[in-house]
Amino acid sequence: MNEIGTIDGALDEMLMNLADIVLRLAKPDLTRTPEARRALVLSVNQYSACAARSSDPRVHELKAQLEETLKPNLRVVVRDGMKLS
Repeated sequence: MNEIGTIDGALDEMLMNLADIVLRLAKPDLTRTPEARRALVLSVNQYSACAARSSDPRVHELKAQLEETLKPNLRVVVRDGMKLS
């Protein structure tokens, strides 16, 4: 049973390292093209699928951060002093 815990811990550490890489690649200046954006979406979705099986809360926090990178950036538009949505 101890071997399974060791393997599980090693997998969690690999997921942490992978999330760090994907987070660095998720910066807007690196995902300008549609191809780069699609690659990011695929990477985040794959990470999320693997992280769902983890019991490490750090992995789940990084999963949430990565999923946030896929949400569109909203901006506030003001016309004639009034906010428009």
